Amino acid sequence: MKFNTIFFLSFLIFSTSLLAQSSTYKAEKEKKHVLIHTKLNVDFNFDDKTMNGEAWVTASPYFYATNKVSLDANSMRIHEVSLDNKPLAFEYDEYVLEIELPRVYTKNEEFTIYIKYTARPEKVKDEGSKAITDAKGLYFINADGKDATKPTQIWTQGETQANSAWFPTIDAPNQKMTQEIAITVPNKYQTLSNGVLVSQTNKDNNRTDYWKQDKKHAPYLAFMGVGEFAIIKDNYKNIPVNYYVEKEYAPYAKDIFGLTPEMIGFFEKRLGVEYPWAKYSQIVVHDYVSGAMENTTAVVHGEQAYQKPGQLIDANLQENTIAHEIFHHWFGNLVTSESWSNLTLNESFANYGEYLWRAHKYGKTDAEMHYYEQVEAYKNGQNQDKSLVRYNYDDREELFDLVSYNKGGAILHMLRKYLGDEAFFLGLKTYLTNYKFDTAEVHQLRLVFEEITGQDLNWFFNQWYFGANHPNIEISYDYNTLRKTVTVNIAQLQSETFKFPFAIDIFEGNQKTRHTVFVDSNDASFTFPYNKQPNLIQVNADNVLVCNLYENKILSEYIFQLKNADNFAHRREALFQVASKQDDKNAFNAIVSALDDDSYKIRILALQQIDLINKFSKKDAIRKIMRMANNDEKTLVQAEALSTLGKLTDPELKPIFEKALNSKSYSVLGKALVSMYYIDQPLAIQKSKELPDEVRKILATPLTKIFIEAKDESELPFVAKSVVSGMFLANDDATKVLYQKAFDQIAVSNNTEAIQNLVDDMVVKGKEYTGFNFDKVMINLMRKMVDQQKKESKSNYLKNIEIIKTAMSKLL
Repeated sequence: MKFNTIFFLSFLIFSTSLLAQSSTYKAEKEKKHVLIHTKLNVDFNFDDKTMNGEAWVTASPYFYATNKVSLDANSMRIHEVSLDNKPLAFEYDEYVLEIELPRVYTKNEEFTIYIKYTARPEKVKDEGSKAITDAKGLYFINADGKDATKPTQIWTQGETQANSAWFPTIDAPNQKMTQEIAITVPNKYQTLSNGVLVSQTNKDNNRTDYWKQDKKHAPYLAFMGVGEFAIIKDNYKNIPVNYYVEKEYAPYAKDIFGLTPEMIGFFEKRLGVEYPWAKYSQIVVHDYVSGAMENTTAVVHGEQAYQKPGQLIDANLQENTIAHEIFHHWFGNLVTSESWSNLTLNESFANYGEYLWRAHKYGKTDAEMHYYEQVEAYKNGQNQDKSLVRYNYDDREELFDLVSYNKGGAILHMLRKYLGDEAFFLGLKTYLTNYKFDTAEVHQLRLVFEEITGQDLNWFFNQWYFGANHPNIEISYDYNTLRKTVTVNIAQLQSETFKFPFAIDIFEGNQKTRHTVFVDSNDASFTFPYNKQPNLIQVNADNVLVCNLYENKILSEYIFQLKNADNFAHRREALFQVASKQDDKNAFNAIVSALDDDSYKIRILALQQIDLINKFSKKDAIRKIMRMANNDEKTLVQAEALSTLGKLTDPELKPIFEKALNSKSYSVLGKALVSMYYIDQPLAIQKSKELPDEVRKILATPLTKIFIEAKDESELPFVAKSVVSGMFLANDDATKVLYQKAFDQIAVSNNTEAIQNLVDDMVVKGKEYTGFNFDKVMINLMRKMVDQQKKESKSNYLKNIEIIKTAMSKLL
């Protein structure tokens, strides 16, 4: 499962509370029976959004003999339960189906129960979570076909325990089953499920697709998808790799997903374990309740995966997610966490798979950028009181957070660096081999590494897996100029004592010496010799340790760090410190030099931070930025260079902006339009209005900036569709401020269409993210809109107020 981190952080503030870990212990689900095989025969009632189902569930007692079996079956209508064509007595409370077997069955004695039922997903009362916004299990999208903006689709979402809303099962991660599903649909639809498509049978206007998964996986990984899709075929070796997309995106499917075969091959080689499944398909669906899901051989992605060439030239924003879900097919699908408490064995590994892929494909600096952003998201998420393995919690859904994902991935990286690559990857291979098609818990991962290395690793796992928080470290230095030594003092400020290896770089001119020490107390000091006074001492030099650092450095040290630090994170830190002192000529020149950094994100930050007002060598800097706007290898850097030049409002720069208006990159086009606006408003507005609708939608933020500053009432209906997302989902404050300004303009406007578009989106978002109390946030904003309309009392104000109140009633 991959969720949207920006979304998660943005909405965290709307949760009713940030709960510490609950005192309620959640045990692994008791294994009274072994789930062996599930066979399903299903078809759909689009009118009432239900599914007709027949299930043949094969199971056996786990250890103790029994004459009963309990199956999870959420909100179904049960029509018949039988064994060997003989009816069985049962009790059903709309959650659990308790079945009386005809006799006592003993361990390893199999039985197959037949159940005829109707799945009713609209009756499901379970709520979702921050990662998964709904838990109906089975979803009908535009079932009546009346919404012209989206196709008719059916898809499922099983994690954590929602698949029992569409087939009876033992819905727990410590079960493993094989499966077969016969799906009957109208001929115009394609289907996708786990395993291989064995056969297709036509009858009248319908077709039955028979899918078979002959290797065991957990029940939550079962999947069905139905809709009108183009199927773009690819392969890895002799394994089919297919992409199910809407026909509009068929030409771009390989641009979006085309690295999939290479990813499978890389992970297979890195782990030393062959890809264990029969195929790898990916499908993109509408209104998906999360980012993506690793259903075995049938991965589902939300609409955000759809990107056009003008976006992909900037960056494939789905690439990390694609890698994440592929890595799950080893960690999560091949070996599954035995309980949700051990979710780290699934999600932390998938998170780390993203890092491994970026390091392999794009190199050290790119991987460092990814690692930094993942760790910072965790540290900024108010998660310090949560351990990675949590047996005590209120709701299993709350485990899908920045600890299980981001911090867990970083902990694996720390373990790798501590053990060394050979031991780490041999450990992963051994773990996957020992527990393939089975389940595991974190202790078993530890024992594998201990067996390989001969080390006792309880200290590491107790600290990082079963303990919370991370080190908060204060650094100071003592120089002895007579002995030519420097002592690095490391003081841990948090209550816990962490133990960790710590990399320290000492720079003497162009010579760097790396020292690695081991810290095992709250106060530690290490003394190192030097030949000449160090220019810089860089602690946590490899940025591996998850920690907060506090130290005092002078400007000259930060300037040196910006130029010479080995790791992206340290150059980034230095850039902000140096940028705040640009009245100093050396500081300004250091920012100009940073425009050549090998990290494109450092180059972007330098462009954003550079101060070109009355500065030294300003003309040289501007010429350099002009070259970047035209020629930087990253279009995102070109775009930021255009934005920086645009702030100068210099008509002589117009040819650069005009050239950029023809760029294939949407980020370049958007920045060029805004920059052009400040020197030729009519031309910028004309070009903005002439863009195709699909491009305007993608460029909503730069166009909103233009239309709001121009106070263009005619474009408010367009702007209104992006206001809620801009105010609450944007990952930078400037964008949030822009959309707040847009909201304020619409709230007082007389534009009924804009009011309608805004409140329609508020209702959709309010309902979708009720778990974050977002419905209440939207209601409060609507009340402000009503007050503003009353205050302004323009010609349409009564009609507008009625529209707002009608929308409000849908959330109350």
